[in-house]
Amino acid sequence: MLAQESQDRDAELIRRAGDGDRDAFAAVVSAHGAAVFRYLKTVAGDAAEDALQETFLAAWRSAATFRGDASVRTWLFTIARNAVNRQFRRRVGEPQDHEPLAVLGEKAGWGEENPERLALRRESAGVVAAAFSRLSNGDREVLLLRDVQGLSGDEVSAILGLTLAAMKTRLHRARLRFAVKVREIYG
Repeated sequence: MLAQESQDRDAELIRRAGDGDRDAFAAVVSAHGAAVFRYLKTVAGDAAEDALQETFLAAWRSAATFRGDASVRTWLFTIARNAVNRQFRRRVGEPQDHEPLAVLGEKAGWGEENPERLALRRESAGVVAAAFSRLSNGDREVLLLRDVQGLSGDEVSAILGLTLAAMKTRLHRARLRFAVKVREIYG
C-alpha cells in the first residue's frame, strides 16, 4: 500500500475509533503497536509496557479529537513520548549536555589516519548494540525515530516538539555521541 493510502486509511480508522469503533482502533494498534513499542523500549526500558498501555489508552480517549495535522503514526509517537516524559517527569525539550562539535568530532574519529580499520570495527552488531545502549535517552530517542524507524525530519520534529533545525542539531550530536561510544568500546 502506498504511503499516502496508508495514512488515509489510518486517519479513517482513527475517525471511526473516535466514533467508538473498537475494531477500527484495534486495527490502528495492530498496524503501529510494534513500532511504538520498539520506540518505548528504547527510551523507557523496563517501563515500556506501562508507557505502551498509557499511550494507547490516551490515543483511544483522544481519537475523536484527532485533527489530522500529522500522520496517525506521528500522532501516536508523540503520545508515546509524552507518556514517557510523564513517567520520568522529564521536561520536554530539556537540553542535554552540550559538548562542542569539534570535541565530539575528534572523539568520533574525524581525521582518523586509518579509516578502513575504523569501518571494520563498526561492522560488529554487538558493538553497535552496546554503543546504542550507552547513549542517553534523548540521543537514543532521536536516533531511533530518524535512523531506525525512518521517520522524516518533520515527523521527528513534531514528535519531539522541536523545530526542524533543533531536531537536526540534536540528531547530529546524537550521531557523534554514538560514534564516540563505538570508539570507547574499542578503547
